[in-house]
Amino acid sequence: MATQVKSAPDAPRVPPENYLSSDFAKRENDHMWAKVWQVACREEEIPNIGDYTTYNVARESIVVARTKDGIVAYHNVCPHRGRRLADGCGRASQFRCKYHGWTFNLEGKNIAVQDRDDWEGGLDTERLDLFPVHVGTWGGFVFINPSDECETLEEYLENIPEYLDPFEYDKLRFRWKVELRLPVNWKVALEAFMEGYHVAATHPQLLPVQGNDYTQSFSQGKHAHFGYWKDPLPGGMPSPRLKMELPADPRPGVVEFFRQMEEDLAAIFTDRDYEAAKKIMDVLPAETDPMTAFGTAVELGRQAAIEDGTDYPVGLTFEVMSKAGTDWHIFPNCVTLMYFDGALWYRARPDHVEPDNPDKCVFEIWSLKRYAPGKEPKVENRVITDPTRESVCLILDQDIANMTEVQAGMKSSKFAYARPNPLQEMEVINFHKTLERYVLGQSRP
Repeated sequence: MATQVKSAPDAPRVPPENYLSSDFAKRENDHMWAKVWQVACREEEIPNIGDYTTYNVARESIVVARTKDGIVAYHNVCPHRGRRLADGCGRASQFRCKYHGWTFNLEGKNIAVQDRDDWEGGLDTERLDLFPVHVGTWGGFVFINPSDECETLEEYLENIPEYLDPFEYDKLRFRWKVELRLPVNWKVALEAFMEGYHVAATHPQLLPVQGNDYTQSFSQGKHAHFGYWKDPLPGGMPSPRLKMELPADPRPGVVEFFRQMEEDLAAIFTDRDYEAAKKIMDVLPAETDPMTAFGTAVELGRQAAIEDGTDYPVGLTFEVMSKAGTDWHIFPNCVTLMYFDGALWYRARPDHVEPDNPDKCVFEIWSLKRYAPGKEPKVENRVITDPTRESVCLILDQDIANMTEVQAGMKSSKFAYARPNPLQEMEVINFHKTLERYVLGQSRP
């Protein structure tokens, strides 16, 4: 009898058209961006009544404002001749069109039409108020949904609160933020942070103190996450792929891990964590085991945060953190990496000036940190139009350098499709399956 050979499962594939096709970009604009919940801003960006900010994505512009009754959002367009009412951010008691002066209060009601009598009552049956946009909040983020009919934000987030609420994003504040204008598709930019598979090749300087850099990733409905669940080895230890012996004294490696995170990233972990980690050289003996060395550094960071007057997350244990993993993709366009004292947040979207151009995007990076009330820094949004001439930081510069090469490389006649790693890049795989349900009305096998 002939021996039957078990066939290998089909490898996941993502067609380059998802990134390169202007038709696909148009369908995203019509069928995805117009129908999904997405982060418009942080609540801290509009803390007072009258504060507003604008969020531009694809062909839509949304103005988000705080009123006496809470946060509201409207399509940012005057019903007279279509001029956008607001730009950027600021404070106002009303929105007045700079073209012909039509005016709307913060509740979106039209309160003034210049020379209204010229219409001789012709406007009396017209809708002149601004069109509202659905608004919801979670974790200190303001979400909007442009669709007239949509699921609730709670339904959309699915089980994200179960995993991420313990990190208390609502108590974090901006440490710094950067906005990049990139000549790549928004998905190429975002996917650079949706897997840890790239770390060994893109960030080799991290490996001597990375710990185990092998990741596993899982879909969670529309969303997905990855973590270091297999054979966990704490930060400060060399990656197993280096085939190095573990150091007899783990303390210098732990300190170096926090140094790199602070000096070369300044996000997820904090300056407070780095300063606290240095103390393990004095309070622990050289023969301490690696887990104790890392755990002590974390505990010293917690004590430092409390001494600074911050409200440290009581329910965030190592077990809770392990369950959540390291990195979450929040569909469609956000990725976050979280820790006890801080978090990193990415947001990508099509360029709103050329929304159907698949080779352009706006990519934002936010570093968040816990601060005692009143100690939050005033943070300006730094805009970078040419990342080859202006640095973000070492680690992110390495990631950004891949993006233009990916966008260009996918245009090769010999590039048939992307082949995401089925174990470590499930965030990417699940992302495109979910995206295609909106854009194409189906998922590819």
